[in-house]
Amino acid sequence: MTTEETYAENRGRLFAIAYRMLGSAAEAEDVVQEAFVRWSTAIAEGTEVREPRAWLTTVTTRLAIDVLRDARVRRETYVGPWLPEPVATDGEAALDPGESVALAESLSVAFLVLLETLTPTERAAFLLHDVFAYPYAEVADVVGMPESTCRQLARRARARIAERRPRFAPPPAAAERLTASFIRACTSGDLDALRTLLADDVTFWSDGGGRAPAPRRPITGADRVARALVGLASSAKVPISSLPTRLNGQAGFVSVVEGMPFGAVTLDFAGERIVGIRLVVNPDKLGAVSGDVPEDVG
Repeated sequence: MTTEETYAENRGRLFAIAYRMLGSAAEAEDVVQEAFVRWSTAIAEGTEVREPRAWLTTVTTRLAIDVLRDARVRRETYVGPWLPEPVATDGEAALDPGESVALAESLSVAFLVLLETLTPTERAAFLLHDVFAYPYAEVADVVGMPESTCRQLARRARARIAERRPRFAPPPAAAERLTASFIRACTSGDLDALRTLLADDVTFWSDGGGRAPAPRRPITGADRVARALVGLASSAKVPISSLPTRLNGQAGFVSVVEGMPFGAVTLDFAGERIVGIRLVVNPDKLGAVSGDVPEDVG
């Protein structure tokens, strides 16, 4: 198999692992590129790599663990709530016939936020085994720990996630209808219409990272959230278009100013009500909302 064929065969899967490990498309891309550089160097130096897939998975995962450890330190001083970098998944099936429910669920922004409660090694063991269906023996080889330890890591991660597992969207058609209603209510400043869409315990998180204006603390409650959203929409000094888009496999939209992404919003639902709103306006995190991401991210 040529270098180009190896790259084409493995890149999407490696990006999917790295993105779920890091919550950042840019950092995931860097990790995958570095893994391929190391693989190419090893081949050029005469190293025999019998299983490129396993070799590349191991290097990618270990690099991601190291990057995540550094990132967690930086995130402790992040300005306001930290949210994952959203990726556009418009045009893809909500769930491929051959795709596991766990794989689709693990792409959502709400689930990526939940993964932040795990240690880097817990996150790796859980994702590789429960999401990507690697046997524990392979997980042990990848993370460089005994199989018994990997089982414990995944079990702890599974228990922690079960305590706070997010609620997910209604069927796509209903989610699209609710998203369109949400956009209309926000842009028209219709507080009553907006309140009817929000659950009583709705929470609104916004990530500006100190690079763009955004509330620095989560806002809870239907009335407070509705007023905050209408206030943000009315404060815009230039025309903003809101384009319904599937982000991370879930309902959402991208706000565009003069042809450039200005913000990305994902919505979490429970039945016919919105229970979670996550707004990313940090410009450093809007590079992947145009759809320029690997096809196999989901």
